Parts: sequence; C-alpha cells; structure tokens
Amino acid sequence: MPTTYGQFCPVAKAMELLDERWTLLVVRELVAGSRHFNALRRGVPRMSPALLSKRLSTLVRAGVVERRQAGNRITYALTPAGRELEPVIDALGRWGIRWVPELGDADLDPHLLMWDVHRNLAYEALPDTRTVLKFSFADVTDAPRDWWLVITTDGVDVCDHDPGFDVLVTVETKLRTLTQVWRGDLTWTAALRSRDLAVRGDPSARRALPRWLKLSPHASTPRPARR
Repeated sequence: MPTTYGQFCPVAKAMELLDERWTLLVVRELVAGSRHFNALRRGVPRMSPALLSKRLSTLVRAGVVERRQAGNRITYALTPAGRELEPVIDALGRWGIRWVPELGDADLDPHLLMWDVHRNLAYEALPDTRTVLKFSFADVTDAPRDWWLVITTDGVDVCDHDPGFDVLVTVETKLRTLTQVWRGDLTWTAALRSRDLAVRGDPSARRALPRWLKLSPHASTPRPARR
C-alpha cells in the first residue's frame, strides 16, 4: 500500500508521491536532461535498475513523467506537471549547498562526479577537434581511479577505461578535492595552490581547462557566514 499521511494539506499530498526514496533524484536527472534509462542509471549509479523502473512507472502513473516509445527506443520526458518541479529541484539544491555542506566519504562517487562534469562543459570554449581529458583520482580504491572524457562534435563519452586517444590534459587529484571544486566549495586556484590538484599536459590547454569545465549549477550559491 502506498504511504499516506491522512492530511488534506497539499504539501502532504505532494510528499505522498515525492518522498519515496530516490524519487526526487530521478526527477533531478530528468531536469538535468537525461532521457533514456541507461542515462538515468548513470545519474543515480547506486540505485538498482529494478527500483529505477518502479519509480519511473510511479511517476508515469502520476502524470509527472511521459514514457514515449519509437520502435525499440524508449525515452522519458517531464510532463507540464513534472516541469513545474524544476524550480523545486533547484531550490533544494541551493538550500543543500547553503545549509548541508558536510560531505562524508560515502557521499563521494567518481561515477556520479564524472557524469555531472561531462554534461556541464563549455562547448563554445573547447577546441573544434577531438579533445580528450583524463582525470586520475589517487585515493580511489573501490572504483576505477582513471577516467576519460572524449569530446567531439557528436557529443561526450565518459570512459572508465583508456579509449586509446592522445590525452590533451590530465588532472591528478583527490576525489574529494575535485568534488569540492565542482560544487563550488573550493576554487581551482586554491586546489592548485594546496597541491591537492595538479594539471599536466599542453600549457595552453592547462590554462584553459577551468573555462572548459563548468561547475555545478548550484556552485555560485552564496554560503552563509559560519563560525
């Protein structure tokens, strides 16, 4: 039986749908542009495929998500009701950055970090030719420590194995450090100065890298003064 609060309050009615585990993160991925099941999975890498299917089915039945099929190709898209959740997702993200800044080791995930980084590139600033960026996380032991972004005019591939192309720039860092840079908790300059992050490769590309890699949409959120 679905969870109910037994209240007519519209907040309670909304949360009967949205507060199931992972549901809002699935909506977050759809807001971020994921349209296919495998892309959604990469945005929630610790969610089982079976549970993702279940949550998508629930959102489809609720009229928040539309499931479209063309031949064997299935896509998911937010309905008008789903799109109204976009400012809710954005507000939650900015609130989390401001008021829940602590990151435990269990919160760090190279799969999710590289997936987020790959979909926030400044394409207008990147070279017109194929560009390969390598990221090496020296402190990662329970997942691939080396990752590659292969950027072409057709899009971006995220690889956890060597794609075999020449690397233009290599970023050597700790997973926590790059996560903090991505979130806007730490600047590139501060990370380089602390030597927790190093950039190797073509000199002009090293200087341009911070312009190529956009930060989290919430990175610019002002933080409250802390004691």
